[in-house]
Amino acid sequence: MTVKIVTDSTADLPPNVVQEYGLTVVPLHIHFGLETFEDGVDITQEQFYRRLTSEHHLPKTSAPSAGAFAEAYERVSQETDEILSLHISHKLSATYNSAVMGKERTSATCNISVIDTLSTSMGLALLTIRAAEMARTGASLSEVTADINSALLRTRFFGVVDTLEYLYKGGRIGGASALLGSLLRVKPIVGLRDGLVHPIERARGLQKAIDRLCEMVASYKHISSLAVAHTTSSEDEDRLVKQMSQYMPADRILRSRVGSTIGTYLGPGALTIGLIEGE
Repeated sequence: MTVKIVTDSTADLPPNVVQEYGLTVVPLHIHFGLETFEDGVDITQEQFYRRLTSEHHLPKTSAPSAGAFAEAYERVSQETDEILSLHISHKLSATYNSAVMGKERTSATCNISVIDTLSTSMGLALLTIRAAEMARTGASLSEVTADINSALLRTRFFGVVDTLEYLYKGGRIGGASALLGSLLRVKPIVGLRDGLVHPIERARGLQKAIDRLCEMVASYKHISSLAVAHTTSSEDEDRLVKQMSQYMPADRILRSRVGSTIGTYLGPGALTIGLIEGE
C-alpha cells in the first residue's frame, strides 16, 4: 500500500496541494488571550493577520497534543500500513516531540517514521511534497525516509521580515540580534541554521532585500525545488517570483501564504523562500 504522509500546519501548504497529495495536516494552536484557534482550521489567514496587527498583545502558539497525533495516525492507518510524519524543527516547537509521543501511544499497527526536518514553512512544505511524490511512485517507507533524511541536509529556508520585533517578542531570536533590525527602512534578512533562526544581513529597503534574496537563490548552482510565501503582501510575492523566474520557471515555483503559527513570529510584510539543492 502507498506510504501516507502526515505533517503539521507550519508547512503552510496550499489547500489544493494538501488535497492533491492526500496529505494529513495536524494543526498547531493559536492563542489570542483566552481564545484558542487551530491553525488553518477555524481562523482564516485574513482574520489572523488583521488581529495580529491590531491587538496590543502578541498571540501565543502551542504544539498539537500527543493525543492529536495518535488520533491522526489511527485514521491514516485505515488506508495504509506505512506512515511518514514530517515536522517543524524541534528547536522551534514541541510539535516533533508530540508526534513521537503520539506514535508511542497510538493503537495503529502500521509502521510509522517520524522525522524532525530542522526546518519549517516552505522548507517543510517542499520536503513534504517530495515525500508524497516518492510515495506516489511506489517507494517504500524506508526508501522515502532515507531520501528525506538526505534531502533535509540540502534544504534551505530564509527570507526578509519587515521587523525583528515579532521574532524577538516570540522568543525566537535574542535581543542583540533584534537590534540589527532597528534602523529606519532596514529590512532584516533571516534564515534557519541547524533548526534555529539566525540573522543573515540587512538590506536598505524592500527592493534591495528582494534583490539580495534572488542573489542568495542564484548562489545555489542546482536547485531541485523552490517555493515562496508571503504573510500580508501578495504583490511583493509577485515581484519576488518574477525576479526569481530567471533561475526557475515561474510555473515550477510553489507559491503559498504563511499561516498563523509562523506568521506570529515573522509578522506582516514578510517574504520567505524555501529550496532544496540537488545532490
